[in-house]
Amino acid sequence: MSAYEALAGVYDALTEDVGYERRADYIEKLFQKSRIPVRTVLDLACGTGGMTSALTERGYELIGVDQSPDMLAAAQEKAANLTGIPPALICQSMPSLDLYGTVDAAICCLDSINYLTNPKDVQRTLQRLHLFIAPGGMLIFDILSPAHLQGLDGQVFLDEKEDVYCVWRSSFEKRSNICSYWMDIFTRREDGCWSRAGEEHRQRAYQVEELRSWLLEAGFDRIRTYGDCRMSAPKEDAQRIYFSAIRDQS
Repeated sequence: MSAYEALAGVYDALTEDVGYERRADYIEKLFQKSRIPVRTVLDLACGTGGMTSALTERGYELIGVDQSPDMLAAAQEKAANLTGIPPALICQSMPSLDLYGTVDAAICCLDSINYLTNPKDVQRTLQRLHLFIAPGGMLIFDILSPAHLQGLDGQVFLDEKEDVYCVWRSSFEKRSNICSYWMDIFTRREDGCWSRAGEEHRQRAYQVEELRSWLLEAGFDRIRTYGDCRMSAPKEDAQRIYFSAIRDQS
């Protein structure tokens, strides 16, 4: 089964603690700190549209991009009930981003960059973002730190809801810097019986300095790093790190 085919239908139930409104507050603070007028926003790797919806309700015009049709279908259901301008939803991979015009800002949330396990795909994604963010526009993304991903090695986690039961195991390979997750997802059917599906997900650990160098190479400057939803620099043991950068004027 392809990644997110089973997870898409239960993703929101299993991620109720993400705190989209709190993270949307934080993103708006970064917009305001930059003093860049932001109206149009690209939500890259938008998933089921949690952040897309939160920012749409705040008056921004959103483009949501994700490579999973199943996740986008869930995002489309959310979009039908939103006030404001309905977001445009596009099925594309991050390195293949291709828009019809530019946006004032782009965001890539919840460690989606880590899911690009080939460094060249990260570099390609940043180059495509530079192409579609207007000169002087803003890029915001976050990653799980190497320390966080390494700490997941050998861990087993359980998420349980009324109609969803998910067990996932993780393993970190130091040679490749890749953390693999094996997920067993059980969902209760209408007849009361349970269905089981399995998925594998992989994330790569990236160092702050290598991402900073790739941002510079792609044409971004004024690069800043922050702790998780904080306006200060990340601490040494930070588990999630936010980046902000400005697209050059060329």
